[in-house]
Amino acid sequence: MINKTILKDCHKEGFSESELYDAYKIFFGTLVSEPRLKIINFLRKGKKSVSQIIKELKIDQTIVSHNLSRLKQCGFVSSEINGKFRFYTLNEKSIKPLMELIENHMSKNCIHILRTMKGDSKQ
Repeated sequence: MINKTILKDCHKEGFSESELYDAYKIFFGTLVSEPRLKIINFLRKGKKSVSQIIKELKIDQTIVSHNLSRLKQCGFVSSEINGKFRFYTLNEKSIKPLMELIENHMSKNCIHILRTMKGDSKQ
């Protein structure tokens, strides 16, 4: 069940519950992209330029830019321009703790996924 406060806020803005679920799908769908996850984890180390992201992750500039746009749209990152460079920072208030929570959950509850993928029968 969706929190009544967010649902009330959405209704005030003229959005339906179905549209809210669509927004949830976009938000959580952001995490299903390997390049976006790599960018998020790289930005956990601090503010980085697009050039630094491209060089470190060895991902094409077009792919990096596209994924940074999606991350920014969903509030995962923010950007600032300094001279001719654009720098990206992970949302420290909500996304950094969210990623820590996800990693904690994964390490305690989802190791069996990796075992299954490797064909290991320990479960």
